Amino acid sequence: MACKCSSKKSTEIKLTEEQEKILRALAEASEPIACKDISAATDIPSKAISCRIKSLKNKGLVESPQRCRYQATEAGKQFISASC
Repeated sequence: MACKCSSKKSTEIKLTEEQEKILRALAEASEPIACKDISAATDIPSKAISCRIKSLKNKGLVESPQRCRYQATEAGKQFISASC
């Protein structure tokens, strides 16, 4: 029988390797950053970043407090710290 504990919640969200790299870069940033900065930190092409960001936003892991700048939400930061 599977464990029903609250720590299971973070494992229910599945991310691709690229999404996890992006989320980690955002969680480590001290302020909201642009796609070009995320691209530089992750070696993922800028054009691919925006699509991955949209998916992460839909999962509640990323937010955009300023136009074209992104940061990890508290849930995103918790996801990263739980996956270490």
